[in-house]
Amino acid sequence: MVDWTGEKSAYRQVADDLCARIATGEFATDGKIPSLAKLQAHYGVTPTVARAAVGHLRETGMVVSHQGKAAFLTSDAVSKATAATAGETGQLRRELAEVRGELRDLKARVEELEAR
Repeated sequence: MVDWTGEKSAYRQVADDLCARIATGEFATDGKIPSLAKLQAHYGVTPTVARAAVGHLRETGMVVSHQGKAAFLTSDAVSKATAATAGETGQLRRELAEVRGELRDLKARVEELEAR
């Protein structure tokens, strides 16, 4: 699931996906994210990448963790995750609008060339 050739680092890809999963309430039942071993297996990453992804979630205030224990969701994890994913969605919408504009321009150019 991690794109090793992409612009975004592996740990951020994992952290962003976990954030999206938190936003949907996927981990609400038990209030914790999967263990590092499960994250490694699920995403196909190293222990260092899994640990860094959890560290990023901890830095953003979505989880709290203690060495040797699980990483638990904070009381406002879902709202923080929802806000974070909304920001990414807004960026994607802006990029999509830009691509649509470029596509319209290309379509007009092609029509002009075909009319000659």
